[in-house]
Formats: sequence, structure tokens, C-alpha cells
Amino acid sequence: MSNRDKKTNENVMPAPVTKLPAVSDRHDADEEAPGAADRPPLPAAFVRRMEALLGEEAGAFLRAYGEPRAYGLRLNGRKLADLRLEPDKLHRMFGLEPVPWCPGGFYYAPESRPGRHPYHAAGLYYIQEPSAMSAAELLAPQPGELVLDLAAAPGGKATQIADRLAGQGLLVANEIHPARARVLSENIERMGIANAVVTNEPPDRLAKRFPAYFDAVMLDAPCSGEGMFRKDPDAVREWSEAAVTACAVRQAGILGEAAKMVRPGGRLVYSTCTFNREENEETIERFLERRPDFELRRSLRLFPHRERGEGHYAALLVRREDADEGGRAAAGAHAGRGRKGGRDAGRRDGGGFARFRAFAAEALPGFSPDEDLPGGGPLAFGQQLYWLPDGGGRFAPHLLDGLRVLRPGLHLGDLPKDRFEPAHALALHLRPSAARWCLPFAADAPETAAWLRGEALPADANLAGWGLVAVDGLPLGWGKASGGRINNRLPKGLRRP
Repeated sequence: MSNRDKKTNENVMPAPVTKLPAVSDRHDADEEAPGAADRPPLPAAFVRRMEALLGEEAGAFLRAYGEPRAYGLRLNGRKLADLRLEPDKLHRMFGLEPVPWCPGGFYYAPESRPGRHPYHAAGLYYIQEPSAMSAAELLAPQPGELVLDLAAAPGGKATQIADRLAGQGLLVANEIHPARARVLSENIERMGIANAVVTNEPPDRLAKRFPAYFDAVMLDAPCSGEGMFRKDPDAVREWSEAAVTACAVRQAGILGEAAKMVRPGGRLVYSTCTFNREENEETIERFLERRPDFELRRSLRLFPHRERGEGHYAALLVRREDADEGGRAAAGAHAGRGRKGGRDAGRRDGGGFARFRAFAAEALPGFSPDEDLPGGGPLAFGQQLYWLPDGGGRFAPHLLDGLRVLRPGLHLGDLPKDRFEPAHALALHLRPSAARWCLPFAADAPETAAWLRGEALPADANLAGWGLVAVDGLPLGWGKASGGRINNRLPKGLRRP
């Protein structure tokens, strides 16, 4: 995915970022993968470990390393409802076959290359390793909940959580590494998600800000990446027993911070894309010894010789209802303090939202900010205007004070001088029917390819002002019509060569 040349938005007092050693976070990476003949040999110590772990099954597991890897994507439910294409045709186009443990998850034929299709740019799906889809399903977020994805980049589980929230409640998607946090933010944007905040903080700082706060927490922990061996040769080369031990120590610390943010009765899913017990069952066992207020409700393991996927581990932990609430009462009071109710909460935009309303009245007659945005209020970061969701009245702007924030909700647009310039994120959130005009093209139309290259398109001379360009019912971005042409407003970093 192309990184856009876009300045990171930060709150007034950005916190320092603590860098962790490099670990595997490749389970939502691109489609390319080496063939079996190009893969490096498995480390002898890893082979011995798997033989001890799997016993008679070890031979089948090791043979699976020489087989083709699994390719998967997960459809975006909100976008799928707008797609003007028969489902059967979509399935044939990419050779889709259902992933058993994930509604909306599908295996695809690698030769179909969905990452290069215009539907990917429009946010119709997220390319995600099939086994990795299991963890968010185990967490089972419900509409209206407050959910934290603590180590969220590149965004597979975060966007899956957001899909299950169905526009209600709030997702805080966090990533400690700045570069990966920017990729996470871009994927949140591409999928058209409005009720998400993206932060770039170490876990301990978030734990101090949100004690006993979230209904559900996802921790896809940085790990030694044994489940990445078929798709990433570097994961094989970087593996060592010392790395496994170091990862287990690091995971214990992150898991401890994650647990501090789970409310009594709330849920925590810990997952890895690795196979060894040190980073999986033993990490959970040590955690439960330290935190008797949690109990293990369910765990699962996916192996590549048993299931069609690269492998995953996930454990569902539930905090007891009678657990000491700790700082939750204070956090809740802090969240609600200063709210005036409804959509007036947190409007620190200096009049920018009035400009947005004027823009929407002209360019988006089918869109109502009061009805088509989640509960919350506008928030200005410099010359950028966002819509900050309030999580059903449980989240307020000052909870972000002092945190490093890349995306405080949905980016509505920019505020240069006395104008309003709509953001690409807003275009991807909208339905085509909202716009005063929308030019629809088929996925294979030459106009679609030209648009994704950043080219202007010819238009009727009577067409003027802001509108949308769409592919089969899915917005690709903003255009501005004038003098018989539509000027392309697709961000330069997203344009194709």
C-alpha cells in the first residue's frame, strides 16, 4: 500500500514514543509471497520444537511448509451494501471461498490480484491472512461498545472490529510505531470508518489514561512470527530461540497493561501468529497467576496442516463482574465532564463546522450531519476538521489531551482561509446518493483507470462544483467540475503509476 505524503496530526502535547525491537507484524501484508522453492530452510531448533509440540502430527505440519500459502480477504459490510454488482459475479471474479471461522471472510485465488483492483482502493475489502481473522471473531465486539485494539497496525483486526461495531460505539486503534501507525490510519480511512480514533502511544500511557474503561480489548501481540514462515522469508531468517524468549517477556508486559484497561465484566483477547507455548499458553498461564480477577473462557489454535491458513493462537479472557473497578469511576466522570449533550459535545472547531455545513448543503444534499454521522462533535486540529465520535456519550475530546493522535475520528476536510476543502476520508465514508452529482464507472472502464492515475476526466459543460467519482457504486474520491472537465482530487500518494 502506498504511503501518502501527509503530515501526521498530533494533539497539543504529543507524548514520546518508545520504540520496541523489530518483531513480526506481517500477517496483513501484501499479496506477494515466495514459492515453496524460494523459501529458506526451517531452523533446526524450530523443527525440534514443533516435533515436541505436535508429536505424530509434526510430519504433516512440516510438509505443509512446502505447500502454497493461503490468501484471504474480508469484505466490508457497509460498502458491500452499496456495490452495484451481483454477489455471484464478485465471487467468480476473485474465486472466493468462505473462511469457516469468519462471516465475511473469504479465500481468494492469488492470480486474481484483488489488491490491484479498483474495489480495493474503494475499500470494499481488506486483504487479510485467513487465520488472523479468528481473533476478532473470538472477541465478538457488539454495536455500541467501547473497544481498544492496542497493537493495531496494519489494521486487519481493527477494521474487522469496526465492521462488527456497525458504526455504533467507538474503536480506539493504537500502534506504538509511528510509520505503522500511519499505515493503520490509512486503512481506517480506506474502509470508510467514522467511529474510530487512531493513536500512537506506548501501552502504559494508554493504561494510565483509560483505567478499567473498555468493554473489549484486542491485543494482537508482537511475536516471533512462526505463522509467517510460508509467506515471509525474513520471518524465518530472524527466528531464534532467544527471540522467542524475548518476545514472551515483552508480551507479558504488554498484556499486563492491556488488562488494566478492561472494565469489570469486559473481555480481552490475546493473540499471536506464532506456534510455541512460551508465547501462547504459558504467557496466559503466567498472566492468570498475576491477575486472578480474569478467567480464561476459550482458546483456539489454528495450524496450517489442519486448517487452510498460516496459523494463529487466540485466547479469550473475561474480567470478573465483581472485580475492583479501580479507576473506572474516575475515568467515566472525566469522560462525561463538560458535555452539553448530543452533538454539541466537544465542539472546539472555531467555526469550521459551520463551513462544513455550508459545503454539505451545496455539495451533499443527500447527507445530513445530524443523521449520517455517529454521535459526537467536530474537533479542529490546526486547519483540519474532524468528527470525533463520543462512543454513546462515554468519550469526550479532553480524553485525548496530551496523547499522540493521528486520526481523531473521521477527517471531514481542511479549513484554508475562509474555504472548506473536503477530505478524501469523507468521500470514502459517503454513499454516492449523498452527493449532488456522482459519475459512476465500471471497474474495467478506462475512465476508472485514468482516475486512479490522477487524471482529469471530461464532463458535461453544465456540471459544476464538488462531486464524487465512483466505481460500481463505491466512491473513489472527490472531483471538482468546471468548464467541461472534472479535476481529480485523489491524494497524490494514492495515485497509481
